[in-house]
Amino acid sequence: MLKILVIGSGAREHAIVRAINRSPKKKEIHCLATNYNPGIAEICNNILVVNINDPDLVKNYAKEHKINFSIIGPENPLANGIADVLSDIGIGSVGPKKNLAQIETSKSFTRNLLTEYKIPGCPKFKTFSSLDGVDEFLLSLGENYVVKYDGLAGGKGVKVAGDHLHSHEEAKSYCKELIDKGGTFVIEKKLIGEEFSLMSFCDGSSLIHMPAVQDHKRAYEGDTGPNTGGMGTYSDSDHSLPFLENSHIRSAQIINEKTASALKDKFKEGYKGILYGGFIATKDGVQLIEYNARFGDPEAMNILSILETDLIDICSAILSEELYKTDICFSNLATVCKYAVPDGYPDNPVKDKEIDISEMSDGEKLFHASVEQKDEKLIEVGSRTVAVVGTGETIWEAEEIAEKEISKIKGPLFHRKDIGTTELIQKKINHMTSLR
Repeated sequence: MLKILVIGSGAREHAIVRAINRSPKKKEIHCLATNYNPGIAEICNNILVVNINDPDLVKNYAKEHKINFSIIGPENPLANGIADVLSDIGIGSVGPKKNLAQIETSKSFTRNLLTEYKIPGCPKFKTFSSLDGVDEFLLSLGENYVVKYDGLAGGKGVKVAGDHLHSHEEAKSYCKELIDKGGTFVIEKKLIGEEFSLMSFCDGSSLIHMPAVQDHKRAYEGDTGPNTGGMGTYSDSDHSLPFLENSHIRSAQIINEKTASALKDKFKEGYKGILYGGFIATKDGVQLIEYNARFGDPEAMNILSILETDLIDICSAILSEELYKTDICFSNLATVCKYAVPDGYPDNPVKDKEIDISEMSDGEKLFHASVEQKDEKLIEVGSRTVAVVGTGETIWEAEEIAEKEISKIKGPLFHRKDIGTTELIQKKINHMTSLR
């Protein structure tokens, strides 16, 4: 009997738990959660709402329940060394140790790593902890710059010139805001192109790459409004994206491979888990925007919905450093994921309001996120609420399914209707064509 611990309780973790549950192997699924996610609770043998960032608490739970291995969903437990304390008691984690997780937790660490190991895809950048030198560096970049908080900010710590910042004075004001919070920040060259995510399973020595996905961070249709944790995603049946060339995919794969190798060289220990590269295809080739040290959210819903290989087998191969022996297969289907979020999200989301999913025709397409169950009612907690995934032979077919299903959810919610539509994707194809 395998005892598997999943840490986290969002839609990403719901997708992970569902994928584990598909395995024919005899197993118990345990979940340490930040909220009582009813979708996860329905599948798990045990779910407990605790402080998932408390190393001693997680360690003691794993020890008491004789856990065989863990899968760490969110970034904060990784930043707090959860994989480290589990390793100390002989429990492996699909999720890197704290030092290795710096690939996500520190923007400056990542940029310096790429520079030190001469890994391609690194734009011009500089790290600051005061306003000294900010003026000069901004002048050198002109109006093409990005300011990034050097730490975890839930996908909301980045401000881009022209979108969020409209002058050097506004940029310096944001820098001052970050300094006042005690933070360092990175200023780097703004990259023009189309973004995509490429995640890789990594066992410390070898990598197996997943299909490419495009995320949509902006809250409103037409890619406008404030940044969010991600409003939705899509992938294509050929595991590329309509606006990418094969060379773009291969470049991203190479950057992931070189980064994993650099981490192993630097820390004398391999990166075990999911290496998630956020890339952008530009006229000068593929550049790295940032790394995450876990499955993306929403990307996990796209990828795990078409994963044919037993996820338990993949996790075991990661932990035993035998990925090279594992044939990992994904269905040749397109996917579209759309998030329903509370009215007012992300700046002033409504909370504690009921939503109704009873009209949905296929519960397997639904992933619970920031929700709780009270008196048999589904209640919004205040962040992204539920996600819906459509799959089909084409992106357009998958989009139609996702849109039809998410439109059946009732409550004070909204979603981006344009994600995965012909119009939006054609716009992205045209954009890339104009850059070539």
